[in-house]
Amino acid sequence: MNPGVATPTWRVPAPVAAVLARLPTLPPSALAAAALNRVAARYADAESLAPLEGKAVRVSVTDAGVTITVRCVRGKFTPGTRGVTPTATIAASLADFVALATRREDPDTLFFARRLMLEGDTEASLAMRNLLDRVDVAPLAAWLTRVVARR
Repeated sequence: MNPGVATPTWRVPAPVAAVLARLPTLPPSALAAAALNRVAARYADAESLAPLEGKAVRVSVTDAGVTITVRCVRGKFTPGTRGVTPTATIAASLADFVALATRREDPDTLFFARRLMLEGDTEASLAMRNLLDRVDVAPLAAWLTRVVARR
């Protein structure tokens, strides 16, 4: 473990994760696809989405038991299902995803600390990361910070 990276201070409780893991994957995947389409419409062009074309990216929230899969088809994101084989998989705890979204942690730091796992197509993973890095996260960061502080 990298001594410069703090350990997450909270995790999704096991009983909550057990319930979340049993929920269907389509609703959160559809929500993620809709959100990504809004982000792509504002922050991306055809060239930046090209590495994602025809590929499925799976995001796994390890401590919550939640898996989200999206595919990029003709520059638009669509929800995937559990049966779709991902081209790339990104996995981390919910606390680490919140830290990434609020920009309190750098993806490279979490990756080298083995708290962010990337598997599969590196180009697709980097394209997704670059797309999300363009988003103005200040409003999201403020909201997520308030949610986490209530815990």
